[in-house]
Amino acid sequence: MMHNISILLLEDDQAIADAVQFRLETDGYQVTHMQTCREALETLRSGSYQFAIFDVGLPDGSGFELCKEVRSFSDLPILFLTARSEEIDRVVGLEIGADDYMTKPFSPRELLARIKAILRRSDVSSATNAPAQETDSTFSVNTASCQISYLNTPLTLTKAEYKLLLTLSQNTGRVLSRNQLLEHISDDPGASLDRVIDAHVKSIRAKLKAIAPEGAELIETRRGLGYSFKQP
Repeated sequence: MMHNISILLLEDDQAIADAVQFRLETDGYQVTHMQTCREALETLRSGSYQFAIFDVGLPDGSGFELCKEVRSFSDLPILFLTARSEEIDRVVGLEIGADDYMTKPFSPRELLARIKAILRRSDVSSATNAPAQETDSTFSVNTASCQISYLNTPLTLTKAEYKLLLTLSQNTGRVLSRNQLLEHISDDPGASLDRVIDAHVKSIRAKLKAIAPEGAELIETRRGLGYSFKQP
């Protein structure tokens, strides 16, 4: 079954690349394999891909740095494949804008499942028939365009940040635990870390603070419990 979805695979281990490419193409995806950050960056600027898979350690640089570069001009879904399993690497990968993170060795079947889940979450077209959710001019959410604005200023959010802030705003005044929030932004909550939520909240707060009047705080920390959203 053809998906008409092009995936850029950036992986310098040829054996891993061959296995991933075979599995994805068997399922109907169009996969282009590259081995250097430079080549991938030049290609991604063309905007001709719908998904990207990055290794972290590459011959000419880091997948983390490449992700930062890509995030400066695109919200393309990105998944990291890496041999690094330390907590800090997973947190950094998600904090800089990746949509998911898998450590080697991994199952190509699980990789395929995660890709499908990310694509479902990022499919804006699937939400076009849903009504836009608007609050007021202070804080507004447009679910059709997946855009949240604060004080009439659109926020530049990663997909995980958008889903997290949307979930909080839809539960104004209610305390949501980190595990509850993880369920809304992760395909595999059991393998995720509470610290990932803290990192996303920190990033969202910084973006709100850049717009908000001094002292304004939309996301409240409830120590030992989680987070809650305060209607502005």
